[in-house]
Parts: sequence; structure tokens; C-alpha cells
Amino acid sequence: MAAASDPSAQDAEFPADAIEVARIVGAWGIKGWFRVQPHAKDPQALFSSRRWFLRPPEGHPGRPHPGVPAVPALLRIAEAREHGDDVVASAREVADRDQAEALRGARIFVARSSFPTAAEGEFYWVDLIGLQVYNRDGALLGEVAGLLDNGAQSVLQVRSAVPASPERLIPFVAAHVDRVDLAARRIDVDWGLDY
Repeated sequence: MAAASDPSAQDAEFPADAIEVARIVGAWGIKGWFRVQPHAKDPQALFSSRRWFLRPPEGHPGRPHPGVPAVPALLRIAEAREHGDDVVASAREVADRDQAEALRGARIFVARSSFPTAAEGEFYWVDLIGLQVYNRDGALLGEVAGLLDNGAQSVLQVRSAVPASPERLIPFVAAHVDRVDLAARRIDVDWGLDY
């Protein structure tokens, strides 16, 4: 892992706009490469930065077991590329297979500010979460709590503005989504209150 005298790795400040984009699933090869499972089908947000900030696996703060090294706060990526559905990468702080294997389960975060600019009409899911959803009559349907991918399209999970009302699932397609206004934190949809 990073040497104690390496100030750039020690002083890595976790970005205020950090977004979890992947997790490390194990070593790849014998030269310190590791395999990464991106949270998105298109891992461009992962490739957008050469500084990957790490956090331990859920439920394992710091050192999971005695004798196992702590997860470093920062990996400076030397190379990363797609490999099937995963990504394989090497970092300056990881010299061999044992060090790569010690990263298993670590969560990878990247600064949102380093993401590539989305094309016109495209949005990062993380930017949609928390937006208010209104129908064409101006009625508040709720807030985007998450998104699902059903293979054919993305689907907005809208938490109702009315307590005890069921969650709405609205396909995120042009037939139902009239407008997304990130600045106003609003999505306008063609969706009835009784759907």
C-alpha cells in the first residue's frame, strides 16, 4: 500500500462531492492489478478520474481483521480498462497480488465534479435523485428516491408526497418525461395522480 512517507496519499482529502461508483471485487493477475465492479453499465464516471477515493467495505470500518492492512484512503490509478462487465486497474500504491487482494470489498468514490459532461438530454442518475416530480396539471407526485434499470429503460422510483401512498414507478422515457430541470430540481412528467 502507500508508503508512510508518501504525503500525497496520506493527505488525500475526501471530496465533498464524492459519489460511490464501484467496488473492488478482488485481485487480477499477479502484478498488483485488481478487478472492479462498476455500479453503472457505462463506467465512464470511473474512468473520468485518476484519483479513486476508497472506503472500507460496508460493516468493516478500518481494519476488518488483525494483520489485514487498512484500506488506503486514495489510489492513484496508473491504468484502467474494461474487461467484460468489469474494469481492471492498476494503482501506484498496489505493487503485488497480495496488496490487490487486501482491497477486496473496498468501495470506490470519485468526485462528481470530475465526471464527464453528459450529452444533451442525458443525465447521471445521481443528479436525478432528490428532484421533485410534477405532472402536467402541476400536482406534486413526489421526490425521486432512486432509479431502476429494467434492461429496456430506466425507471424513476418516486416517493409520494402523500404519507402512506405507494411509490410510483415512472419510465424515464420521452413518452412520459416532458422536462428535466436540474437547476430548478424538478422533473415534469405526463403521469396521472391515479396511476
